[in-house]
This record gives sequence, C-alpha cells and structure tokens, in this order.
Amino acid sequence: MESAAAAISEKIRTTGGWRGEMLARVRGIIHAADTEIVEELKWRGTPVWSHGGIVCTGETYKQVVKLTFAKGAALPDPSGLFNASLEGNVRRAIDIREGDVVDAVALGSLIRAAVALNLASQSKANPRRIRQSQ
Repeated sequence: MESAAAAISEKIRTTGGWRGEMLARVRGIIHAADTEIVEELKWRGTPVWSHGGIVCTGETYKQVVKLTFAKGAALPDPSGLFNASLEGNVRRAIDIREGDVVDAVALGSLIRAAVALNLASQSKANPRRIRQSQ
C-alpha cells in the first residue's frame, strides 16, 4: 500500500502547473512549521495534515488551491490569511489563486496555532488521572 506522503507527492506531480507548485510550497511550509505533522489521505485522496487531530486539508481546484483548517474559527489570524468559508462556526479556509504570494511566516504561525489547539483539546478530553497515595 502506497504511503500518504508518496501519494501526495504524486498528486503534486500530476496536478502540475501553478497549482501543483503551490501545493508543494504550502506542504513545505506546513512541515517547516511542525516537524511532527503527519500526512494522511482522506475523502477520496484529499491531502490532510494532522497533529493531535486534523490541522488542515489541501485541495486543488481549477482556480484555487484551498487550505481548509478544521478548527479555523477558533484560531487567531492576525495576518488575515483566512479569506474563505468565513461564515461557518468551525472551519476557515485560505483560497490561494494563481499569482498570489503566500506569507510563509504567517502560515507557519497559523499551523502552529492549529496544532496547539488540537493538543490542548486532546488533553482536555483525556485528562491524566492521578492517584493519591493512601
């Protein structure tokens, strides 16, 4: 069975053009922001980056490369990267169009914030039980 990382690399290669290049670029930014990020494929081959839960997905459409953050509505976005799916209560997305310049520092900060939120949610859901000695 092919690994998710290899499948995402193949998707980038076969997508080609500016969309393939952009997906490869944001993938690199994601990995630079969090070296423990895990690549997965879900929903008929959609690239997914996870750490303690889904951080974001990367989809390619005719006019955009879309990064959808699973808990984007709960994330600080001081650089204003989110520009799509703004009406929802949970997700937020970044639509990147041909010729757009991605702010790697701001995107890296957003990735780290998403991971921190996932890990905080995980620890709240699974608190450690501490036994008191008798």
